[in-house]
Amino acid sequence: MIKNESNKSKSPCLKPNLNYLYTMKQIVLAGFMLLSLIGCAENTLPKPNAYLSLNYPTPSYQKVEHDCPYYFDLNQTAKIISQPNCWNKIIYPEMKATVYLSYVPVKNNLDSLLYDAYQMPSKHVVKAEEIPESVFQNPEKRVYGTLFSVVGEAASQVQFFLTDSTDHFLVGSLYFYTRPNYDSLLPAAQYVENDMMRLMESFEWKD
Repeated sequence: MIKNESNKSKSPCLKPNLNYLYTMKQIVLAGFMLLSLIGCAENTLPKPNAYLSLNYPTPSYQKVEHDCPYYFDLNQTAKIISQPNCWNKIIYPEMKATVYLSYVPVKNNLDSLLYDAYQMPSKHVVKAEEIPESVFQNPEKRVYGTLFSVVGEAASQVQFFLTDSTDHFLVGSLYFYTRPNYDSLLPAAQYVENDMMRLMESFEWKD
């Protein structure tokens, strides 16, 4: 009787201790699970998109002389790479941008060359919001052309062509070696577009 009574008197004291340990175990386990979730969330956070630098130097130009039948003013921060048949490249290393120049002699095919030049920007119509044109004419130097500014997500943001309407035809296209993102590329595209306008304004045929 005494043992039974003593056991009964002690048992109520054991139950709260067991409940306390069980509760603490649950809290510790929940804490580990929460820390694990936080760690996973930190590891899976998406990295911010990389944007081109917005700090561009004030352009300074010099005339480019080479073996091709034309010359023009070039931004000194850019480099011109000579290619066979005067299909040259103007490279902007800091911007990861390249202007591709394609020269073609006119041989009774001016209409087809003009058609191709106007079709080139239309390839971006699907993604472009608009493609405004700027017509350029310099009768004194026999230089005529058009500059196309592609507004919106597109592979090439600026394109142009120049011709003397009889013997020479030149096409230029700007490409960035990065994923197209109009908002992030816009400052760089505008900077190079200004250089391309200077190219057109200073452009001369050698003959």
